[in-house]
Amino acid sequence: MEICVDSLQSAHNAVKGGATRLEVCSSLSDGGLTPTSGLVHTIKSQYSKISLYCMIRIKPGNFVYTREEMDAMLFDVKILSQNGADGFVFGALTENYEIHNDFCREIISTAAPKRITFHRAFDEVLSPFVALEELITLGFERILTSGQKNTAIDGLDLIQKLVQVAGNRIVVMPGSGINSTNILEIQKISGAKEFHASAKMRITEKCAENKVKMSERESFLFVASEDLVKQLVVAIRTAR
Repeated sequence: MEICVDSLQSAHNAVKGGATRLEVCSSLSDGGLTPTSGLVHTIKSQYSKISLYCMIRIKPGNFVYTREEMDAMLFDVKILSQNGADGFVFGALTENYEIHNDFCREIISTAAPKRITFHRAFDEVLSPFVALEELITLGFERILTSGQKNTAIDGLDLIQKLVQVAGNRIVVMPGSGINSTNILEIQKISGAKEFHASAKMRITEKCAENKVKMSERESFLFVASEDLVKQLVVAIRTAR
């Protein structure tokens, strides 16, 4: 059970709930961006046995990158590798919605021997089965996908087919909208063995409001819920 986190509190809650791997990001409200090395270092220093996969994504929006943006992300890979990252989560596309093989090779080479998950940029490709074979050839460890729909439950048909075609060559990991009420159905139909969720809850910030407006966000946060993570973990164990 992989839980995505963008704060220390979320990391604490996810580990207490039984997560076996953390996807560490910043700004999950933007779909997840590259985390700070300080956040990764602190989580790893407290939970040395938990695998940390760090998002490498320099900007919100699409997954088409310039050379300058790629150079910045390659630098992030080097820094995060030295500060507790066990693996990385990355995806790059061409303007034609195909896998950017050259940029992916650069990330894989720079991160080696650490492994890479190709993230939900996969859900933007025009030919998912062509992309699947390319990612296997490139050497990615897994693909995070919602089956090219907004949620994994809606994309279940494609996820099932991807799992079957992938076999043991690459892990296909469903993600997006997964919770304790649908994870068993997703597992049973898709045959997937790894799952990704945020298990988040909304909490109100206890600090006083700023005197001036600092952002568009209201005074609340989303954090991973220990109870929701436990429910997911228990559901998976029950299925086994």
